[in-house]
Amino acid sequence: MMKSYTAKYTKISSGYMGQLVEWPEVITEGKTIEECREMLRDALREMLQAYKQQGKEIPLGGDFLEQVLVEA
Repeated sequence: MMKSYTAKYTKISSGYMGQLVEWPEVITEGKTIEECREMLRDALREMLQAYKQQGKEIPLGGDFLEQVLVEA
């Protein structure tokens, strides 16, 4: 079963920070939004694998939505 999560991207001085709204422990940074998005996917895969191995409950996802926040 596929789960989807809400990705929130924030513009920071070194590029972008990405985080999953429903699973805040999944967080990463990248120079570009594309790099950040890919790194966030990798981080999610690693967290899913770690949670399964540890027998932890995986947080439920929401409807997929991507937000990009840019500081004024």
